[in-house]
Parts: sequence; structure tokens; C-alpha cells
Amino acid sequence: MIGKLVDHGRKTVFGHGYSCHVCLLRPKSRGTLQLHSPDPLAAPRIDPNFLADADDVRRLVRGFKVMRHILEQPALAGFRGRELATSAGARDDAAIEAFVRNHADTIYHPVGTCRMGNGPMDVVDAQLRVRGIEGLRVVDASIMPSIVGGNTNAPVIMIGEKAAEMIRQSAQAQREAVHVPAEPVPA
Repeated sequence: MIGKLVDHGRKTVFGHGYSCHVCLLRPKSRGTLQLHSPDPLAAPRIDPNFLADADDVRRLVRGFKVMRHILEQPALAGFRGRELATSAGARDDAAIEAFVRNHADTIYHPVGTCRMGNGPMDVVDAQLRVRGIEGLRVVDASIMPSIVGGNTNAPVIMIGEKAAEMIRQSAQAQREAVHVPAEPVPA
């Protein structure tokens, strides 16, 4: 990150500057979500398993180097301050990897914990119904079999819209089934 620091007495704050973020849109590392106990109110055991796949780390290191190269271009020279101390010392691949491992964070777009599909490990069907539990649907990003190459907001809105329509149609079909007139009785 690049920024101009301004000293205000006891506190140093950022002045004008800019920053850039490197993001893996399709990480290969996979975490787990497990029940912690039989108590339904107990928090689950979540292990995001960040950076477990060596290719994720390799791509982040490469992305960091590309980002730094872009930010060092002459076109930005008039706007640039000094690189922040937290990243400035990361110059070789090992130091950049250490920086990434110590400072990487999530963009909070987990998917796949209640994956939709036809396989034995898939949690929901194409109607978003949880297999084996009548009357329960999952309507969020967890049904995505894999993450989209961007923000999950719009796809989740569409999942919600589609689910609302499926639920409405299901309710309509149930109402019609209850009100079907009986066949006439022969005289």
C-alpha cells in the first residue's frame, strides 16, 4: 500500500494516498464447516484453511509483485508517497509470501457449504430444498458449487429472487391440489 503519512502530535494518520488490493477470485484452498456438538445452539467449528494450497500462495505473491510494479509507474509518481512500512520490506518472494501470510484477509464471500447439485455430497437440489429435511430450503451463497469470479452480491440477490418464485409456485400448486374438485359421482 502506498500512502502519505501525516504526523498529528501523538498520532500518525494517513493523508492523501492510494492503495491496491490483490484478490484471488478463485482460491483453490478449501475450508471446512462442522458441527461442534449436538447442541443446535452451539457455534459451529469453522476452519477457513486459508492459503493451504501452494498455488494460492504463488498467485498472491505474483499478484503482489504485479501490483507493486503498477503502482511504481511514472504516471503515478506525482501522487505517490512512500510505501507503508508493513509491506515495504517485502522484496523477495520469501518476504512477500511472509507478508501475504501475515496480512491476507478474506473478502467474506464464502460459498459451497450447502452446495446445490445432484451428487451424494450435494446438500440442496435444484429447487434449493435440503435433501432429507422436508420444508427446509437454503437460499444464500452457500448453495453455489463454486465461487463466481467477482462479488457474490448480485448472484445471491438472483438466488433469492429465484427461490421466492419457486416457493410461490410450490405454494400455488399446493393450494390448487387442495381445491381440486372431486370427480362427479355417477347417478
